[in-house]
Amino acid sequence: MSFKHKTENCRPLPTLENNKCFGCSPQNPSGLQMKFFADEKSLFSEVAIPKHLCGWDRLVHGGVIATILDEIMSWSAITILKRIILTKSMTIDFIKPIYVGHTVTVEGMVLERKNDREASMAGLLYNAEGTLCARSQGTFALFTPDAAIRMEIMSKDDVKEFECLFNA
Repeated sequence: MSFKHKTENCRPLPTLENNKCFGCSPQNPSGLQMKFFADEKSLFSEVAIPKHLCGWDRLVHGGVIATILDEIMSWSAITILKRIILTKSMTIDFIKPIYVGHTVTVEGMVLERKNDREASMAGLLYNAEGTLCARSQGTFALFTPDAAIRMEIMSKDDVKEFECLFNA
C-alpha cells in the first residue's frame, strides 16, 4: 500500500518550527525533517533517507532506522494520547535491508495505554515496494504538560508550542 493511499484520509500535523530535533525539525539541515499525518489510531510519515546516513556501503545505518522508529512512536503517543512523552525502552527487529537514497514509509500506533504514566507503542517501517523492513516496540513514559514543566523535561514555551498538537 502506498504512502499516498495510507494518508488519503489523514490530517497533516502542524510543524513545530522552533525545535532543533534531528528527526522532525524543518530547521535542522542535517536531519530527517519528518512530517506527520494522522488518523484516529495511527501516524504516518514518508522519509527520503539521505546518502550521508549510510552504514555499510549503501545500507541505512541501524541507528538512523532506530531514530525513525522512535520518532514515529513518540509522535504517535503525543498525538493520540495527548501527552508529553519520553522513551523508556524500545526493541527493533531489522527484517530487510534499507538503502540510502530511497524513500520509506513509517507507521506508528498505540498498542496499549497501561495507565496514566505509561504506554506501549509500535512502529513499522516499509520500503517503497511496501515490504516490511523493520519493526519496533517501545515503552513510553507519559507526562501532563504541567508535570513536564515541573520536572524540567520541557520549558513552558516548548509545552505551549505542543498545544497545537494536543488540539489537532
